[in-house]
Amino acid sequence: MTPQALVGWAIVGAMHVTAFAMLLALYRLLRGPSVPDRILALDTLSVAAIAQLILLGMHLNTAIYFEAALIIAMLGFVSTVVLSKYVLRRDIVE
Repeated sequence: MTPQALVGWAIVGAMHVTAFAMLLALYRLLRGPSVPDRILALDTLSVAAIAQLILLGMHLNTAIYFEAALIIAMLGFVSTVVLSKYVLRRDIVE
Protein backbone atom coordinates (compact mmCIF):
# COMPACT_ATOMS: atom_id res chain seq x y z
CA MET A 1 0.00 0.00 0.00
CA THR A 2 1.45 3.34 -1.04
CA PRO A 3 1.55 6.34 1.31
CA GLN A 4 -0.88 8.24 -0.91
CA ALA A 5 -3.44 5.45 -0.68
CA LEU A 6 -2.99 5.28 3.07
CA VAL A 7 -3.59 9.03 3.40
CA GLY A 8 -6.64 8.69 1.16
CA TRP A 9 -8.08 5.96 3.38
CA ALA A 10 -7.34 8.03 6.48
CA ILE A 11 -9.17 11.02 5.01
CA VAL A 12 -12.20 8.89 4.12
CA GLY A 13 -12.20 7.38 7.61
CA ALA A 14 -12.02 10.84 9.16
CA MET A 15 -14.94 11.93 6.98
CA HIS A 16 -17.02 9.03 8.32
CA VAL A 17 -16.13 9.89 11.93
CA THR A 18 -17.00 13.55 11.29
CA ALA A 19 -20.32 12.56 9.73
CA PHE A 20 -21.11 10.51 12.84
CA ALA A 21 -20.25 13.53 15.00
CA MET A 22 -22.61 15.63 12.88
CA LEU A 23 -25.41 13.11 13.45
CA LEU A 24 -24.84 13.22 17.20
CA ALA A 25 -24.86 17.03 17.18
CA LEU A 26 -28.04 17.02 15.10
CA TYR A 27 -29.66 14.70 17.63
CA ARG A 28 -28.72 17.05 20.47
CA LEU A 29 -29.97 20.02 18.44
CA LEU A 30 -33.38 18.42 17.96
CA ARG A 31 -33.65 16.75 21.34
CA GLY A 32 -31.73 19.18 23.61
CA PRO A 33 -33.28 19.67 27.04
CA SER A 34 -32.53 23.41 27.14
CA VAL A 35 -31.86 26.30 24.79
CA PRO A 36 -28.14 26.63 25.70
CA ASP A 37 -27.68 22.93 24.87
CA ARG A 38 -29.23 23.51 21.47
CA ILE A 39 -27.02 26.55 20.82
CA LEU A 40 -23.96 24.49 21.72
CA ALA A 41 -25.14 21.69 19.43
CA LEU A 42 -25.57 24.18 16.58
CA ASP A 43 -22.06 25.46 17.14
CA THR A 44 -20.71 21.91 17.23
CA LEU A 45 -22.58 21.13 14.03
CA SER A 46 -21.02 24.12 12.27
CA VAL A 47 -17.52 23.10 13.43
CA ALA A 48 -18.13 19.56 12.17
CA ALA A 49 -19.35 20.95 8.84
CA ILE A 50 -16.17 22.99 8.57
CA ALA A 51 -14.10 19.86 9.26
CA GLN A 52 -16.11 17.91 6.70
CA LEU A 53 -15.54 20.55 4.02
CA ILE A 54 -11.81 20.69 4.73
CA LEU A 55 -11.57 16.90 4.54
CA LEU A 56 -13.52 16.91 1.27
CA GLY A 57 -11.16 19.52 -0.13
CA MET A 58 -8.20 17.38 0.86
CA HIS A 59 -9.80 14.28 -0.66
CA LEU A 60 -10.63 15.97 -3.96
CA ASN A 61 -7.39 17.99 -3.98
CA THR A 62 -9.09 21.33 -4.64
CA ALA A 63 -8.99 24.63 -2.74
CA ILE A 64 -12.56 25.82 -3.27
CA TYR A 65 -13.83 23.87 -0.27
CA PHE A 66 -11.38 25.65 2.03
CA GLU A 67 -12.95 28.98 1.11
CA ALA A 68 -16.43 27.60 1.74
CA ALA A 69 -15.25 26.33 5.13
CA LEU A 70 -13.95 29.81 5.96
CA ILE A 71 -17.34 31.36 5.12
CA ILE A 72 -19.16 28.79 7.26
CA ALA A 73 -16.72 29.49 10.11
CA MET A 74 -17.47 33.21 10.02
CA LEU A 75 -21.22 32.66 9.84
CA GLY A 76 -21.12 30.04 12.60
CA PHE A 77 -19.25 32.35 14.95
CA VAL A 78 -21.62 35.25 14.35
CA SER A 79 -24.72 33.08 14.73
CA THR A 80 -23.45 31.63 18.02
CA VAL A 81 -22.76 35.08 19.41
CA VAL A 82 -26.15 36.42 18.33
CA LEU A 83 -28.08 33.44 19.70
CA SER A 84 -26.20 33.56 23.00
CA LYS A 85 -26.87 37.27 23.35
CA TYR A 86 -30.54 36.71 22.60
CA VAL A 87 -30.81 34.00 25.26
CA LEU A 88 -29.15 36.19 27.89
CA ARG A 89 -30.98 39.47 27.25
CA ARG A 90 -33.95 38.64 24.98
CA ASP A 91 -32.71 41.46 22.77
CA ILE A 92 -30.15 41.40 19.98
CA VAL A 93 -29.63 45.12 19.33
CA GLU A 94 -28.60 47.28 22.25
